[in-house]
Amino acid sequence: MPASRAAHYLLGLASRSHIYSARLPALLPCRTAPTARRFLQTQATPPTRVPEFAFAFDIDGVLVRSSDALPRAHKSLSYLQSERIPFIFLTNGGGKHEQERVDDLSKKLDIPIDTSMFVQSHTPFADMGEYKNKTVMVVGGDEDRCRVVAEKYGFKTVVTPGDILVAYPEVWPFSQQLLPYYSSFTRPLPAPINPISPSTSLKIDAIFVYNDPRDWGLDTQIIKDVLLSHNGILGTLSRKNGDATLPNKGYQQDGQPPLYFSNPDLLWAAKYHLPRLGQGGFREALEGVWSALTGGEKNGVTLQKIVMGKPHKLTYEFAEKRLIAHRGQLLKQFDGKLGHLKRVYMVGDNPESDILGGNSYESPHGTDWVSVLVQTGVYVEGTTPAHAPRQIVGDVYDAVSWAVAQERWKA
Repeated sequence: MPASRAAHYLLGLASRSHIYSARLPALLPCRTAPTARRFLQTQATPPTRVPEFAFAFDIDGVLVRSSDALPRAHKSLSYLQSERIPFIFLTNGGGKHEQERVDDLSKKLDIPIDTSMFVQSHTPFADMGEYKNKTVMVVGGDEDRCRVVAEKYGFKTVVTPGDILVAYPEVWPFSQQLLPYYSSFTRPLPAPINPISPSTSLKIDAIFVYNDPRDWGLDTQIIKDVLLSHNGILGTLSRKNGDATLPNKGYQQDGQPPLYFSNPDLLWAAKYHLPRLGQGGFREALEGVWSALTGGEKNGVTLQKIVMGKPHKLTYEFAEKRLIAHRGQLLKQFDGKLGHLKRVYMVGDNPESDILGGNSYESPHGTDWVSVLVQTGVYVEGTTPAHAPRQIVGDVYDAVSWAVAQERWKA
C-alpha cells in the first residue's frame, strides 16, 4: 500500500543537546526528596493555567513489566491526572481489544483510563474498511484473541493459520502435537483449499500480523504460501514468480494480498531479566526465509510489506491527533483559550522505537517531541543507546519530574 493510503487510514481513525550522566541524582535535581514533593504532590484542584505540554507513554518497560506495575507508575500518572496534564499511552503491544487493554491497565495502575487515551499497535487496522467484507488472515496473539479483535473492528470473515492447520494438518507437519490445542479454538474455513477449482477455493485478501506470533514455523509457512500464490488463492502457485521481465522478479505481482505488520519491535521487556524477541524478530525470520526462496535483494527481490507502529512517522501522526483531541476534551473548560500544544514528552524504554520515533518525528503542528529514555526496560543502564534521547532518567517518576521541572509547572 502506498504511504499516502496508509496515512489516510491512520489519520482517518484518529478523528543535539543530549544530556547524559552515570549518576541520576546529578542528572535529575528533581529526584531529590524536596523537589520531588514539590512537583509530584497530588492535588484535587484543577490548574488555573493551561498546560502547553503533554506526555506519550510507552507501556511495557515504562509503566509495567509483563503483568506487574512498575514502582511509582501509579504515583506519576495520578499526579498528571490531578493536574489535568494530558497524556496518552502509545504502545507497540497488542493482541487484545482496546477496551480490554484499557480495563486491564487501569486495574494494574489503579487509575481511570479511557480508550481515547490509548493507541496500540493494531488500532489503525480498525479503519481499513476496504477489507471488512473480504476474507482476511490474522496472525499472532494468544489463541484466537486477535481474530476476536478483528471482528470487533468490523471484519466479517477472519481466518487464522490455526484454522488452516486443523482443516489440513499436512500443510505443516511439524505442529501435529499442537492439533489438540488448536482444535480448542479454531473455526471451520469459509471455503476449502482446492487448487483444481480456484474459483471456489479459499482466497485471502489481506494478511494482518496483529501481535507477536506464537507458532513461527506454522505462521511462516502459511504466509509464504499465500505470498507465492496466484491471487491469494491457497494451494496455487503463481506462474509469475521469478519472471525477470516483471518488477520484483514477478514476486507479489500476481494479485497476492498486502502484508501488514502492526509493529517493528525486535526486542521487548518481559519478566525475564533480558529483553525477549518480539514481532520484529518474526518479521526478520520471515524475510530471511523469503530471501532464501526468492534470491532476496541480491537477486532484486524484496518482501513487499507495510510496517506500522513506533518509530514510523504515520504512527506518530496518528498518536498526535489522538493526543490533541484528548487534550481538547480534558481542558474544554478553557474553551477558546486552550492554545497550541508546544511539547510532547515521549517516555519510553526502547531506543529503536520510542526514542528513534520521538527524535525523527516532525510534527505538522510544530509541536516539539522530546524523547526521554527510562532504565526500567529494554535499555541497559551504562550502555550507549543506538539513538540518543534528549534525557536519560531512572524511571517514569523521574521522567515526569524532569519534564514538569523543565516546564516550570508548579503544583
